[in-house]
Amino acid sequence: MIKERIKKWGEFEGKEVFQYTLSNKKGVTVKILNYGGTLTDIITPDRGGVMGNVTLGFASLEGYLKGNPFFGSLVGRYANRIANAQFTLDGKTYHLAPNSNGNCLHGGIKGFDKKVWEAVLDPDKELLQLTYKSPDGEEGFPGNLTTTVRYSLSEDNELRIDYKAITDAATPVNLTNHAYFNLSAGKDPDVLDHELMLKSGYYTTTNDKIIPTGDLVPVQGTPFDFNTAKKIGKDIAGTGSGYDHNFVLGNPSGELQFFSSLYHAKSGRVMESYTTQPGVQLYTANFLDMPTEFTPGNIKYGKHAGVCLETQHYPDSPNQPAFPGTILRPGENFHHITVYKFSVK
Repeated sequence: MIKERIKKWGEFEGKEVFQYTLSNKKGVTVKILNYGGTLTDIITPDRGGVMGNVTLGFASLEGYLKGNPFFGSLVGRYANRIANAQFTLDGKTYHLAPNSNGNCLHGGIKGFDKKVWEAVLDPDKELLQLTYKSPDGEEGFPGNLTTTVRYSLSEDNELRIDYKAITDAATPVNLTNHAYFNLSAGKDPDVLDHELMLKSGYYTTTNDKIIPTGDLVPVQGTPFDFNTAKKIGKDIAGTGSGYDHNFVLGNPSGELQFFSSLYHAKSGRVMESYTTQPGVQLYTANFLDMPTEFTPGNIKYGKHAGVCLETQHYPDSPNQPAFPGTILRPGENFHHITVYKFSVK
């Protein structure tokens, strides 16, 4: 039975890449690569029972290796941006890869999304455990960091992601998954008609390089207010090119809390999101323009084709002492949880 859950997808840097399948009795199916811990498929029913993949991805490994905009990837060692690709920790300045307007984005040139992880599938528990050991100095970060991520699927259609990490030297850690959701399962070319409710009173403003200014600005009366559900496209013009902002979730206790609901009226699909993290990056694929060569059914992924809800600590926290801390030290345990729950109405 376990062999049916594991499919070889190719090789990367001499290591075999496999796709692993989780499923439940309701027919929901999740497929994950050990390359980048990548979610390739989240297959859920619409209100008529028709199954469809609600996350953007590629039909083959080759697509993920060519110009992949982090589709479904695990992102680390530090998700989002670190200003000027550097930070100072315990009196020492560390220099990272400047891979985005002079800043370090999503862990650098070759972050966790471009690594082959060790994988152990437990089909009885519908659980996949992935482990990656990042050596001291990788992409400029200090310390040997061991990261373990568990994907599990429940009978309640909950996709749970557990992130854990330990280190032998102080280092910044910020882990997330970069799935692009489109609940139409490919029927709508964009997510502008999706209705989003996002519980947040503030967002972190940014400069022209998408680096936080340090200010927390109230969302009330702005295009960033999703406390009452509205279509993603309703106020998007007021943001410039689209949403690419960190929203403050106000979760100081670190408990698992509900923070958003995404609804696609035509299909009836609903995705509720929960996290222990203090923030979430709302990104509306503002510059997406993927060739159809590697997409499933040669579908076109264009501007706003998906929406990301990247649970995280705030961007540039190592350089922003007023933000919640992201420094993991020896003897400490990094542990965060995010849950995406699927249903229909």
